Amino acid sequence: MKQISVLGSTGSIGRQTLDVIASHPEEMALFGIAANCHIEALIAQAEAYRPRVVACETEFDAGLLPEGVTLLSGTGAAEQLAAMQEADVVVNGISGFAALSPLVASLKAGKRVALANKESIVCGKRLIDRMLSDYKGEILPVDSEQSAIFQCLQNGRKDEIDKLILTASGGPFWRKHRADLEGITPKQALAHPTWNMGKKITIDSATLFNKGLEVIEAAYLFDLSAEKIEVVIHPQSIVHSMVSYIDGTTMANMSKPDMRLPIQYAITYPERIQSSCTPLLLQQEHPLSFHQPDPGRFLSLKMAYDALKAGLSYPLVYNGANEAAVEAFCSGHIGFLDIERVVNYTLNQHTPKALDALEEIIDADRQARAQANQMIDRVTQERRNRH
Repeated sequence: MKQISVLGSTGSIGRQTLDVIASHPEEMALFGIAANCHIEALIAQAEAYRPRVVACETEFDAGLLPEGVTLLSGTGAAEQLAAMQEADVVVNGISGFAALSPLVASLKAGKRVALANKESIVCGKRLIDRMLSDYKGEILPVDSEQSAIFQCLQNGRKDEIDKLILTASGGPFWRKHRADLEGITPKQALAHPTWNMGKKITIDSATLFNKGLEVIEAAYLFDLSAEKIEVVIHPQSIVHSMVSYIDGTTMANMSKPDMRLPIQYAITYPERIQSSCTPLLLQQEHPLSFHQPDPGRFLSLKMAYDALKAGLSYPLVYNGANEAAVEAFCSGHIGFLDIERVVNYTLNQHTPKALDALEEIIDADRQARAQANQMIDRVTQERRNRH
């Protein structure tokens, strides 16, 4: 019986993790849940799933929780839950840079972390590598692409790898001309054709920044160079990623688009157990197609490869500037293509440095966002002047 804590329980990954746990009462039990500010949803989850611990960054009355449930509240509540010894697995479904501190807390406690967050790997590589070495925890990827690669890599040695092939749905706009992207609205960008995800990752899928972050994440998770990682557009989202080996063999991980599968695998690895997910019947699927990304349509991938090759703090800046720009786009302050413009400006303004400590990483992220917000303010003013 695995005891599981779920960080970001009210988000898309968190809700699906709770469904996985509830579907396997003989193998899994919910120890704790954590959220930032969605208090009503968090209380409803506590009522429905009866964890032993609830953690929330926003303070509220513990009397609102079911009897016998312990409340951790205030700054650092998620980190406290992440480090508690009772949990065997910590599922980190927190969105964005905010996942890094709880990830570090989990690894310091020697936990298995089922990680659905790519930003923490992208921003904190040197620190996370040290935590893994010093405290003997482990990270199992939950992102469908990284989970697919992790599974395909079970079939060969590292020196037998030719390349990793990350598949991208392409989002809703991959066939559009770049000139047609200027007027894209947040509502249009949030209408993903195959996946049901949170707001930030859905926008990133539309811009392909999500895939850029995954390129950096794959390089760091699997210790491979940028030259060994390729991206292909696969609109059907059936092949979640592939590994090509030097003998000409390519291993592909395939299933219906359902995040419960990689979540469950990260919890149960190295075993596989029954799931409630719909099985893949290829004869019932539309033909599977694969396309080369058009480098002239989206600049996000080029910037990601450049940041990865430059190393040091550039990947952190790529992420932080994008997070700031996506927030500004969703708020209506900048346009769709301005997201790229903001990130490119911030990368060009950046003075790189090595980041070893959590405090250094947090400070560098703060500086990157401040630089990005300068450009966001400029773009916002330009848009006002035009209208």
